[in-house]
Amino acid sequence: MSHIQQGVLENKEDRKKFRYAPRFVPAGQSTQMIVGATKESDLDILKMSNAMYQQPTMRRVYYSGYVSVNTYDPRLPVLKQPPLVRENRLYQADWLMRFYHFKVEEIVDDKHAHLDLDVDPKLGWALRHPEFFPVDINKASYEEILRVPGIGVKSAVLIVNSRRFNRITSYHLKKMGVVMKKAKYFITCGELTSAFSQPIIGINELRPERLRPLLISKAQQKRAAAEQQLSLDFKDDAEK
Repeated sequence: MSHIQQGVLENKEDRKKFRYAPRFVPAGQSTQMIVGATKESDLDILKMSNAMYQQPTMRRVYYSGYVSVNTYDPRLPVLKQPPLVRENRLYQADWLMRFYHFKVEEIVDDKHAHLDLDVDPKLGWALRHPEFFPVDINKASYEEILRVPGIGVKSAVLIVNSRRFNRITSYHLKKMGVVMKKAKYFITCGELTSAFSQPIIGINELRPERLRPLLISKAQQKRAAAEQQLSLDFKDDAEK
């Protein structure tokens, strides 16, 4: 990896001097982590990814759930199925770091070293920080809007640009692609305010422990439960 990084940096200097110098790794540098074969936590993995993204040449870190292939080799762990849900959660967490201004310590920490398999990392953060909500869509900053579950980067940009001309309501949010099934518990906007007769039922009214099951489908629960049953013993034979 260091060799590739050095080659990319040298190539940039060469192209400054020689216009038609051939490109070296024009798509940028990337790497892949195999997840689930060893004892590293999601905190360990995301810290490593974050360190790699600090390098000027690293474009993308990919994650792949470990698949048991050589079951005859005792040095390799055997899993009934690859940790696909965990793999997906790591991709979502990686996305939060790269595009949503989240820090690793906000997604996972020493107390929560593994990502929640039941909910996506952004929703998991929101459920752990009810004090941050509700977010007023018509007043909040772009960075604050990005932290609302159900609102993506494109929708956040549309909200900030559109509210200069008109007050945003839930109708507008749906048109902008906001997933109101999630977002409605974390925002106030237009008719979703205390000034209207309809009472606000948000995360602070329902409380996180009551809201959480409302946002998890039965299919998600089954997939997460199946993956949580996968356990590995990483002790050496001498310790057993």
